[in-house]
Amino acid sequence: MDSYQITRLGQHGDGIAEGPIYVPGALPGETVTGDLIGDRLQNVRIATPSENRVKPPCPHSKSCGGCQLQHASDAFVASWKRDVVRQALAAQGIAIDVPEPITSPPQSRRRASFSARRTKKGALAGFHMKASDTITSVPNCELVHPDLAAALPMVEALAVVGASRKGELSVLVTLTQSGLDVSVTGGKEMDVALHQALADMAREYDLARIAWDGEIALQRRAPVLDLGPAQVCPPPGAFLQATLEGEAALIGAVRQALIKPKTVLDLFAGCGTFALPMAQIAPVHAVEGDLGMMQALDHAWRNAQGLKRVTHEVRDLFRNPLIPEELNRFEAVVIDPPRAGAAAQIAELPKSTVSQIAHVSCNPATFARDTATLIHAGYDLEWVQVVDQFRWSTHVELVALLRRRT
Repeated sequence: MDSYQITRLGQHGDGIAEGPIYVPGALPGETVTGDLIGDRLQNVRIATPSENRVKPPCPHSKSCGGCQLQHASDAFVASWKRDVVRQALAAQGIAIDVPEPITSPPQSRRRASFSARRTKKGALAGFHMKASDTITSVPNCELVHPDLAAALPMVEALAVVGASRKGELSVLVTLTQSGLDVSVTGGKEMDVALHQALADMAREYDLARIAWDGEIALQRRAPVLDLGPAQVCPPPGAFLQATLEGEAALIGAVRQALIKPKTVLDLFAGCGTFALPMAQIAPVHAVEGDLGMMQALDHAWRNAQGLKRVTHEVRDLFRNPLIPEELNRFEAVVIDPPRAGAAAQIAELPKSTVSQIAHVSCNPATFARDTATLIHAGYDLEWVQVVDQFRWSTHVELVALLRRRT
């Protein structure tokens, strides 16, 4: 059996040896053996472990695919995520110091998407096994908030009443201030019997709200979340930050970037993660392609105290970005695009008079691409802060400040 030396960690968390050969669960500096099938090593044995290898804190780490890096020390993961951002920027010719990530603690995820199937004896709920469609149960998960881990029996009960015999439910569970908000996709067509069963379950498990394929089946209490001094009730399945600690870190970094702006434009605003806290400082115009999220933001603003004016606009920023004449109304911009980045909107910003940009990103590669566009057009990248709210995963988020050169 041949041995291999791991030289680096890939973007999906696999160790990489010369070839490249991909080695699941391996860390840089380790010597490993196994069976080479194609470009992947299987039946891996660690012959010489790295000093950065630790015992995974979760008993499900070998089977569950929810986490990729529990076998690596916290210090190693933090350093690696910094390097991912540095290397993405370096590929665009940009060099900047990247400080330590702000990392969310264990058991802090307030939202999880569980999978569930019916079985001969009932149902099984949990996460998919690594590189598999098989579901593994994850009681006492170290990643999600204890209230979400305790919701697995409820997710199994949903599969019993609502899953087809061969189908799989996707059950998005969010912890809100008024209880669990549950959004289910992939189940049976809604009918009177299913609606009654869901209503019974909502009462039995004291759910705030349950939605089925995007439609609210029953709302017993509005599932509300605090954003600044406002309380938001997001539509079913709406995008939210994964942890309260991560959300606070992102909002704090945006506030640090935009010091006393007179007017703020929030692009890809969602339900108001940044718009509502920033409205404590300045009037905000929020732009987002989803009508439901914009309505939730507007309702939250109208019912909050102590906020400056927040206007909103439903708009597809990929096909219809704001043009310079529209951008010129604002001194500062917050932009938080999805993983694909915001190339069309980024191309318009340098043509405007916008002086400062707080760029939030969940993809270092598209962030670096869009930042290079702004730098070449007259902005300086002043700082970057990595925020790791997806602990033990390969996911990297960040906030950066870009300021127009004078």
